[in-house]
Amino acid sequence: MESFEQLAEQYQPMIHKIIYSLHLYTNKEEFYQHGLIALWEASQRFNPEKGNFTNYAYTFIRCRLLEELGKMARANERYVCKEGEFWGTVPDWQPNRTLENEILLSYCEVLTPHQQKWLLYTIHDGLSVKEIAEKEKVSVSAVKQWRMGARGKLREQVKN
Repeated sequence: MESFEQLAEQYQPMIHKIIYSLHLYTNKEEFYQHGLIALWEASQRFNPEKGNFTNYAYTFIRCRLLEELGKMARANERYVCKEGEFWGTVPDWQPNRTLENEILLSYCEVLTPHQQKWLLYTIHDGLSVKEIAEKEKVSVSAVKQWRMGARGKLREQVKN
């Protein structure tokens, strides 16, 4: 038989046709490499007394690509967790924040109720000024006033 490089060049369109016929649109290069490996194996195993090499190579390559596709599907099924399934198995990582809130607020007794709301929304919920305003149904400037007042009082308390 001819050298494998010549054989690979000659059968390259066939491998691409098989990939296309199997609707393999992702990992094309990987499947092409598997096709080349299958072509090499077919050239090593081929018995000229049993028929035409082209038919043998086509069937051999197609079967190997289907086997590889099945392996990939099984691996994805075993090792790749679907997003919904994953989040169902993750325990709730957010602890009860009641005690945390009480400790935080005990240090902030000098703050008004609105300033305390700003502090809790900012620290615990990570909300922006705009989001706090929407949640409390007040203007953005009102929340900025809460923030300014709270920061001033907390700075004074830290200095003392």
